[in-house]
Amino acid sequence: MGLSEEGIRAAHVGPVPRLPGRRVVLVEYDPAWPGLYEREAARIRAVLGSVVVGLEHVGSTSVPGLAAKPVVDVVLTVADSGDEASYVPALEAAGYVLRIREPEWFGHRMFKGPDTDVNLHVFTVGEPEVARMVAFRDRLRVSAADRGLYERTKRALAAREWEYLQQYADAKAAVVAEILGRA
Repeated sequence: MGLSEEGIRAAHVGPVPRLPGRRVVLVEYDPAWPGLYEREAARIRAVLGSVVVGLEHVGSTSVPGLAAKPVVDVVLTVADSGDEASYVPALEAAGYVLRIREPEWFGHRMFKGPDTDVNLHVFTVGEPEVARMVAFRDRLRVSAADRGLYERTKRALAAREWEYLQQYADAKAAVVAEILGRA
């Protein structure tokens, strides 16, 4: 994605959080993460019902054995992410907070969870970014070599100073593309 500081600010709903200490914190894999995802998935399904077209646990917390930021990434697909009236009020009533709105980037919205550190990413069904996220997760689950490469890259980047988390995410783009090329 490679957002500039101006782009990062434009995408955020409310103030842009800066990284505390300017470093990304990675922790060893926690076997509780899948259960946290399942709890969030059940809550989202209960709140949105048939609005949910798809729901997946993605990101590093979805890959056994991979060190990660202790944030559970969930991707939700809906009929039209631009139709915020169909899902935003219900999610907000359940305690989710809309933090990012990027209609120009696959119609992406991102919410923070109510009581667990969760990033709930919302996309329109059929957006290629969802398939990319799932393919990346699946590749890391089956390839020890790619999982090791990704973890080494993350650890090296986490040791650097960043003002915004998006900068760290953008810095991983080349290795993500390399791994996806093998997926």
